[in-house]
Amino acid sequence: MKQKLPTIPGPIGVFDSGYGGLTILSKIREALPQYDYIYLGDNARSPYGTRSFEIVYEFTLQAVTRLFEMGCHLVILACNTASAKALRSIQMNDLPEMDPARRVLGVIRPTVECIGNITHSRHVGILATAGTIKSESYPLEIHKLFPDIQVEGEACPLWVSLVENNEAEGDGTDYFVRKYINELLSKDEQIDTVILGCTHYPILLPKIEKHMPKGITTVAQGELVATSLKDYLQRHPEMDTKCTKGGNCTYYTTEAEEKFTESASTFLNEAVTVQRIEL
Repeated sequence: MKQKLPTIPGPIGVFDSGYGGLTILSKIREALPQYDYIYLGDNARSPYGTRSFEIVYEFTLQAVTRLFEMGCHLVILACNTASAKALRSIQMNDLPEMDPARRVLGVIRPTVECIGNITHSRHVGILATAGTIKSESYPLEIHKLFPDIQVEGEACPLWVSLVENNEAEGDGTDYFVRKYINELLSKDEQIDTVILGCTHYPILLPKIEKHMPKGITTVAQGELVATSLKDYLQRHPEMDTKCTKGGNCTYYTTEAEEKFTESASTFLNEAVTVQRIEL
């Protein structure tokens, strides 16, 4: 029997497969500090970037369902892989069945919407996980809005591991940052804008900017997603009234609490308390 979801107002849910979504959450909280948030990290099953569409969809749906059960009416998939591989199916197939009034939003569309104003050469590069690159979500979304923009993508399979193992500032990281940037730019010398299509990558921004040739704009997602969410809530007062505003944030992880607490401080620069849950 289908479980009845809570109807009273609740927090905004933010989901990620790991820690990268914390870079999105921190920017959202800067822009919209008055709202309540629940952050759910499926750290035990991270990373999602190398998993199949079916598995990413299954895991993401489990997380979204759990956040709905916790009272969220609006959930942000702060994960490019989940946005690329699961968002559309959940929006089209699952939401009508679960509760047509609830909403799940991703991070790809808000990022893409701004690109037309940033690139001058109309040549754009994407650095992302293998899963996001393989899904071709960025080229598809970009071409819907800007058919004239040329898009090239490069998978950076080691970047997430480097961040999650606290190696973002290590000397060896420079090699892998330089390697993937060079591989991307060798595909199209006219690229003037590079999107960081993974929420972990802003942690590598100092090294990415160090190795990115001058004149190329690097686009991180946090502020774009935060601005887009702010705009969304202004345009949808019926959703805004379902989001509680107490300025609180609760954290949940599917991994050990100590591990999450230790790693989360890298992303948030603040101590957090977290509870472990099963999905």
